[in-house]
Amino acid sequence: MNIEARFRIDKGDFALDVDLGIPGQGVTALLGPSGCGKTTLLRAIAGLESCRDGFLQVGDMIWQDARRFVPPHQRPLGYVFQEASLFAHLTVRGNLEYGVKRVPKTERKVSVNKAIELLGVGLLLERRTSQLSGGERQRVAIARALAVSPEILLMDEPLAGLDLARKQEIIPYLESLHNELDIPVIYVSHSPDEVARLADHLVLLEAGRIKAAGALGDMLTRLDLPLAHGDDAEALIDAVVAGHDDKYDLTHLDFPGGRFTVTRKALPVGHSARLRVAARDVSLTLEHQSGTSILNIFPATIDEIMPEGIAQVTVRLLAGDVPLLSRVTRKSATLLELEHGKSVYAQAKSVALLS
Repeated sequence: MNIEARFRIDKGDFALDVDLGIPGQGVTALLGPSGCGKTTLLRAIAGLESCRDGFLQVGDMIWQDARRFVPPHQRPLGYVFQEASLFAHLTVRGNLEYGVKRVPKTERKVSVNKAIELLGVGLLLERRTSQLSGGERQRVAIARALAVSPEILLMDEPLAGLDLARKQEIIPYLESLHNELDIPVIYVSHSPDEVARLADHLVLLEAGRIKAAGALGDMLTRLDLPLAHGDDAEALIDAVVAGHDDKYDLTHLDFPGGRFTVTRKALPVGHSARLRVAARDVSLTLEHQSGTSILNIFPATIDEIMPEGIAQVTVRLLAGDVPLLSRVTRKSATLLELEHGKSVYAQAKSVALLS
């Protein structure tokens, strides 16, 4: 099931003009600066934004075209806003059960009990919403959106109003949705960190237009996009836990380009994990180094080089077809005679295990 969306919305001082295909599985993040059209696009998908010439197809279902418009309340979707927007006169249980009543039993894919379990709100069921913390309110809002068994789940910066501690509380629950449910999620964010933790696909918006879209790992390492530049440039690598070194308290993770070794985490063998490798933490050599403290060294091929200001360059590498970024000085690039297609060794000085 894929999602096809075409919208042209003119608001006078702003216009949204998009033609987009969204994968029917995983988390697709809409990323871009404030005012670029992320929320407008999400609202158009939900049917909350007027768009006379729009088109929206979700799998085999056409929700909008030149002849029809399925109103918002008839679209099988869940919507999580920045503010939890819970019913104050109902308990948590009442909020969760409210939307389920309009879903036929034959179409219920996510039970209320399953939503309660995934979001960890079982101990909150008899509380009034006024008795909840900000993080608890948002968890209940997400559980309520799931309980209506949506075909797609729309999330509009659900963590934006929370402090860092509450964000860290909720992200593991969002990761569990990704791992356990076969419901596509469209996630609006302006936080690269949230995108790195949660997303599989990325749509980059700029001034109401789609600048680029694709798999997250490719998008972050494309040198023609701004994400690959600046101090926070990074690569994300999906790996699998291969084993543990009990003697030195380390974890080994395999990916198509080799094996990472990181400080031990309580993850079982076979567990899928995501690694973050910052461009500034990757150095390059022409030969495999010995007598070094760096554990993570991989053979790689230079795919592309782009100047980064006057003194540096950004190098896009392929390690077993997995893209990596390296930020080195222009002098180093000259001394090593770096060029497209050259074989090198990438040394990752620091690696972050995200999940």
